[in-house]
This record gives sequence, structure tokens and C-alpha cells, in this order.
Amino acid sequence: MLEIDSSRGEGGGQMVRTSVALAAITGMPTKLTRIRETRPTNGLSKQHTTAISAVAMMTGSTADGNTIGSSELTFYPGKEEHSNLKMDIGSAGSISLVLQAILLAARNNKKRLMVDITGGTNVMWAPPLDSYELVLFPLMKKMGINAHLNIIERGFYPIGGGHVVVTQDPIGKISPLEVNTLGRLNYIKIRCFTQHLSDRIGKEMTDACVKTLGDKYDVEVEVKNCTGNSRGAGLVLVANYENGKLSSNVLTSRGHSTEQSGIDAANDLLREMEAGSTMDVHTADQLLPYMAMACGKSSFIVSRISKHLLSQMDTLESFLDVRFGVERKSDGYHFSVSSEGYP
Repeated sequence: MLEIDSSRGEGGGQMVRTSVALAAITGMPTKLTRIRETRPTNGLSKQHTTAISAVAMMTGSTADGNTIGSSELTFYPGKEEHSNLKMDIGSAGSISLVLQAILLAARNNKKRLMVDITGGTNVMWAPPLDSYELVLFPLMKKMGINAHLNIIERGFYPIGGGHVVVTQDPIGKISPLEVNTLGRLNYIKIRCFTQHLSDRIGKEMTDACVKTLGDKYDVEVEVKNCTGNSRGAGLVLVANYENGKLSSNVLTSRGHSTEQSGIDAANDLLREMEAGSTMDVHTADQLLPYMAMACGKSSFIVSRISKHLLSQMDTLESFLDVRFGVERKSDGYHFSVSSEGYP
């Protein structure tokens, strides 16, 4: 049995999600200890237990210790395949983080996966689902992985209640992804979403965002007035290049003007565009497991190395025959991922 000290690296829920998904894929029984030991709230949270339950359900696996607050988990992989899942995380638990585990665990599926899930769509400290639709899934498509997402209702903190349906086709051979240069910038997309708030909120955010970006870029603005039980607003920006995508995002919050939110999102994107990156660090973090299972060499450049990225590398090396390379250059950190492919 593989034993993983979950307090290493970033010591958060990502190591749990990735480990459980890879255990299901490889068939390797895995014990996780000291789960989230260094975090303010130790052990598994609701969104972690939901992700683990989902992976166990779809693969016929057994998860001992899968309770809120648990600091240890033992995962015994099964050999079943259940392709239709319906679940409710509760409140505003992040749907995107739960999907990280589910979509990865479906690596060996022979049937199309369909996930109907309720929870938080746009919450703090988690990737917005819009970035999955606009950035992550298009890059996965370049690797031969076809996933699709439909946001039916949005869920903001603290009420949540967002409703999303995600599908993913069976994954065959995964192609490596090399993004060593972004190439020509085609346009910048601004997606603004508001729910149960004045139209003025969206206009102030987008106007400030467009003004900050300036007139040197071709900018496309999309404003979505959404329905759901919660209220909130935010922006997702995507710089669409010939060979890749860079993104930033922001949520409105008390004590922070809507105009400033637009300015912050635009400046975050401009910094990323000027840094020499070919992939933002959050997207790289999510794509790394697929690169580790691709046959061949993947590569990309990030402006900084996050603890999440280092933890992903550490976890992936525990399960897969993969080699990582990192070189610091003037334009950022150049990553390489070399693998014979899995399975």
C-alpha cells in the first residue's frame, strides 16, 4: 500500500483529490495521513468528502475515514465504472475543485461521463467554472480530451446552490501539450456575470476593465445576467493567443468597489501577459496530471512556481513513471513533463 504524508508541500486538499483520483486510475491502494494538518481547519472538509465519495462511487472503490474532520483516509480502488453521477456539495462548496478529482478519475472510463452537481460555481480560493469552460477545457481538447460544461445556475458564497452539468467523453491516448510560445494575440474576452444585482454593477466592472486594458487590444465583452438562489458578481478575462491562453478573474466583495474589481482583473491579466508566461500557474497545476499520463514530452512556461504546482509534481511521481524538469530563465520558469504514457 502506498502511504502519502498529506502535510507535505502545500498541505491542502489538492493532494487529497489528486491522490484519490490516481489511486482509482492505477489500482493502487493508498493511505493518506496528516490531512490538511497545517491548515486553520484540519482534516477533510465537505467538498473533500464529496470528491472522495464521487470517485469511490464511480469506480466501485472503498474509502475508509471519509468523514468531515478526518486526518487519515485509506482508499481501496475498485474496478467498476458508473458514468452518471448526481451530487450536492452543500452550501457554496467549490464545484470546480470536486470536478478536478472526478474528471481525472475518469481517465480509464469506456463510457461518456455525465456529472450533475450542485454547489458553488464562483467562490473564493477556487478556480471559477468559467475558467474551465474558457481555458482549461480548450487546452485539454488539444490533448485529445473532450469535456463540456453547462452552468445552469450560479452559486455564490455563502448560499451556493449553483447547478452545473459536465460531460466528458472517454479518454483514449493522451497527446502531449507543448506551449513554448503563445504566438499572435487574437483577442481578449471579458465575461462578466451578475446574479440578483443591479445591471449597473456589471457595467461598472466591464467599463473599468476595458479602460484599464486600453485600446491596443481587440476586446470582446460578454455580460451574463444569471438566475439562482444566491447573489454575486465577477469577471473572468481570457487572452486568446494563437497557441494558448492566459487568464485572470475576480469576484466582487464588500469593501471593494465594483470599479476596482474591474481594474484589478485587467491588471492581473496584463501582468501575466507581460511576464513571458505561456500558461498561468493555476491552469498549469490542473493540466499537470494529464501531461504526466500523456505519451511524450509536454512543456510550458509559468511566471512563478506555486506550492500547489510543487505538490502536484510530488504526488504524480508517487503514482506514475514521469520525469519533471524545471529551468529558471529570464522569461520565467520553463517546465518539461516526460512520460511513456498511461496506461
